[in-house]
Amino acid sequence: MTSEITAGSSSEVTLVVNPTAGRGRGARAAAPAAAALREAGFLVRGVVGSDAPDALRRTREAVAGGTGAVVAVGGDGMVSLALQAVAGTATPLGVVAAGSGNDYARALGLPLGAPAAGARLVADVLKGPGPRPVDLGRVGGRWFATVLASGFDSKVNDRGNRMRRTIGRFRYEIAMLAELAALAPVPYRLTLDDGVEREIEATLVAVGNTSSYGGGLRICPGAGCEDGLFDVTVVGACSRATLLRVFPRVYRGTHVGHRVVTVHRASRVTLAAGATAYADGEPLGALPLTARCVPGALRLLAPAP
Repeated sequence: MTSEITAGSSSEVTLVVNPTAGRGRGARAAAPAAAALREAGFLVRGVVGSDAPDALRRTREAVAGGTGAVVAVGGDGMVSLALQAVAGTATPLGVVAAGSGNDYARALGLPLGAPAAGARLVADVLKGPGPRPVDLGRVGGRWFATVLASGFDSKVNDRGNRMRRTIGRFRYEIAMLAELAALAPVPYRLTLDDGVEREIEATLVAVGNTSSYGGGLRICPGAGCEDGLFDVTVVGACSRATLLRVFPRVYRGTHVGHRVVTVHRASRVTLAAGATAYADGEPLGALPLTARCVPGALRLLAPAP
């Protein structure tokens, strides 16, 4: 459905809400976010689709209709949906973090779990310095903001998504244990900007536009979204015992110092392997694929770092 809340201003903001984000936090965050934007003098149009394709269609209609900004209320999945409507256009994007992971908001230093504060920040940027250009990743026609994952982590996602009878995050913990038991290196063909195809065996390869995924796992700790480059983290072939030693270090980003980990920087990355890929936590499909870093693809409503 679509609703409109008048605010006594000609400036319109489209609030895109995922009511299921963060186990209902998205729905609960919508009201204080809308109220904060109204108090700042904006006309707020709320978009809640019947499903993701419907929400995307409605958001694209708002962009085509000249909305002043799109504000995604939810987690990284909601940001991902909004990107497909605003990336490459003049319409800026604001983020009110109300999901489970919130890795994009975390990378940008935005308020977490404080929807009114997040919306007030969006309003301040709109009324003050205006949006800033930031990089996005692009795979075919799909945009992503955080990390493209393939290998062990995407296998965990695949298995967890198939475990329909196990509810909540526990299915992914169970899926991780199952994938650890079946751990085997994946043969990759990796091609970076230099065009040299590298044949490697790896546990996983992550392509980062920003630093983290999975709710704070800093898999690409040096990645930044304003340098025109990806950080490509390769965790090489290793035993279960080694992976279990390396994994806790990902929370601090210190895993990149381990001997099985290498990091590359590139604006274009091609991956080929018998694996699937996820970006912003959403499935992209089977490899091979090519990811390109597109400088300034998004006009972001966030303060400069």
